[in-house]
Amino acid sequence: MAIAVTCPSCLKRFSVSDQFAGRTGPCPNCQKPIKIPDKAEEVVIHAPEDSGPKDSSGKSILSPVRRKEVQLSMPVILGVSLSAFAIVAISFGLGLSGQQPPFPLLAVGALLLAPPLVFVGYWFLRDDELEGFKGQQLLLRCAICAIAFAVLWAVYGFVPGYVSGYASMGEMSGLDMVIYLTLMLVIGAAISVAVLELEVLQGAMHYGFYLGITFVLAWLAGTHLSVPLGGDTPSGPDATPPPATAPDQPQTPASDPPPDDRKIPSVLQ
Repeated sequence: MAIAVTCPSCLKRFSVSDQFAGRTGPCPNCQKPIKIPDKAEEVVIHAPEDSGPKDSSGKSILSPVRRKEVQLSMPVILGVSLSAFAIVAISFGLGLSGQQPPFPLLAVGALLLAPPLVFVGYWFLRDDELEGFKGQQLLLRCAICAIAFAVLWAVYGFVPGYVSGYASMGEMSGLDMVIYLTLMLVIGAAISVAVLELEVLQGAMHYGFYLGITFVLAWLAGTHLSVPLGGDTPSGPDATPPPATAPDQPQTPASDPPPDDRKIPSVLQ
């Protein structure tokens, strides 16, 4: 049986008979001396044992399962692009109207945008080396995430009213906005990790993708998200009253100048 040999000088590979095992001889390519390894030093890589069913010739009757990569077609890409453009245009048009969008419209928008954003975010963040969710299982998990993400906006819309006494989102300060958005990001990341089995960082990016897009669209639509973003003057417990102005005092008419007591000399005639 032949022994596979690699020359350490010229890296030429060749085979020699096992009767020369352990001996030293010249390399047929560079003529430098090399030592033929023993049979015990030879590394043999064995193929994995196939324990599945076999046919009469001894070949396995099972074919390997190959992962199918789903490719996005051009009509799908074009439809998503047009939809995104239409959503941005609608939000910008609402913002130009100068009126605060009604709460039912914001709630419906947050819910309708959640499923495609959740799916797209999972599509880009999932691990390609692992078999991800697909089919009905993927749709169900995306639906759960979408509902949870839309409901999380209630944390921003209603919780500050109970905690800080604000009457609307537009009365929140910039610091309160950062605190509640951070709280939403932590909860949303935990939902993505639990439902879609993402890593912690991937879960934060997954929910942050949805939160960032919906936040920008709500701002474009003219929603008063906080005082720094077009909100009203704070009227909660932390609000500072406007400075008091002194009442207007009636203006007194200017008095006549005091009479001049000096006598005017008479004109000499």
